[in-house]
Amino acid sequence: MIGALFRQRQPPDDRQNVRSVLVASEGRRFTQDVIDLAVRMVSPQGGRAQVITVARLWGTSFGLPNPGLRPSRREMAEQEENILWAITQLESAGVVADGHIVTTRNPCRSILNEARRKGCDAIVMGADPRRSWFIGSMMWSQEPYRVRGRTSVPVHLVCPQGRA
Repeated sequence: MIGALFRQRQPPDDRQNVRSVLVASEGRRFTQDVIDLAVRMVSPQGGRAQVITVARLWGTSFGLPNPGLRPSRREMAEQEENILWAITQLESAGVVADGHIVTTRNPCRSILNEARRKGCDAIVMGADPRRSWFIGSMMWSQEPYRVRGRTSVPVHLVCPQGRA
């Protein structure tokens, strides 16, 4: 168990046999690099892509979900625009794509449940450069690394150019 925390994983190969890929985001905008990687992984096999993005549920009030803590209309509109852009880019590249928005407090769990439910062979996510474990455990932007650490499905993280 403890060895798994310190073991270095081999980077996943993006040319493996992938029939279905999950293009996921913890709320950040999808980049063209993320879409390009998903297209490279899926196109040779004629597979499909599932796109998911998370609208953050901010918390609870007295232990119960509170409507005031749900994402605002503006936040939901941003995520809807993000999903539509990603699906349009994937479909213009010839990949069958579908997607939706999830509202959750725990994006890692939601992304992994979606990958399991759809039977995805790989997950592609945009990511910021990795932070130390102490700082990263408190940052929403480090969610892609939590996803990679909690699944046996290959997770491909794409950092912005010049920030890795």
